[in-house]
Amino acid sequence: MDDKKTPASCENEETFDIVEDALNDLWQVVNELSRIRPPLQRHFRVTIFGSARVKPGQPLYDDVRRLAAALSAQGCDIVTGGGPGLMQAANEGENFGDPDNKTRSFGLPVELPFEERANPFVEKLYHHRTFFSRLHHFVRLSSAFVVVGGGIGTTLETMIVWQLLQVRHIQDVPLILVGDMWKGLVDWAKADMLSHDPPFASPRDLDIPVCVQSIDDAIAAVLAQKALYDAARQG
Repeated sequence: MDDKKTPASCENEETFDIVEDALNDLWQVVNELSRIRPPLQRHFRVTIFGSARVKPGQPLYDDVRRLAAALSAQGCDIVTGGGPGLMQAANEGENFGDPDNKTRSFGLPVELPFEERANPFVEKLYHHRTFFSRLHHFVRLSSAFVVVGGGIGTTLETMIVWQLLQVRHIQDVPLILVGDMWKGLVDWAKADMLSHDPPFASPRDLDIPVCVQSIDDAIAAVLAQKALYDAARQG
């Protein structure tokens, strides 16, 4: 078999190398700009992660809408992925809890073939084409994370925030997990990751997520962190 490269294949490889080099240069710019941390915002911003599949009128939808309404009424901006389901519930709750328009409802949708547009309750929209740029944006915007029921996408978002807290790329930002499904995840991690010799994680890494049982518990945990945030701003 003749394995000599044709002029066309060599040209394609050279073009690809140029693209790779350009992308690497762009990432270097992004990495440098990302070192500049945003100042303390006027409003405490809470990102709510949750399933896109939950419908209006279902109990969990109503719970998340109540969560966001309670937080916005206390001066919190609400940040979501901007899509349907529990993201819409959170953005809707912000609108309901903020009749005087003192806080904002953010949406960070990503291009997907089965989601056509952002939900109608988003007030400030940032479009993303990739999940990794969107996740990075969540981290830069957020003063706290609340995770409600969700699937693979919600789990991905949860785990990346958990890891960034573990390696201290972000600090003093609570990760609050609501409900049994997330407690089960943390219990599994503690049982399996700590059972090896050496352990696959340290015990304090597995204490990073704050597991709570109810929406009311989540509200209390967020507002406790917000009080510290407000004190830091005033100081």
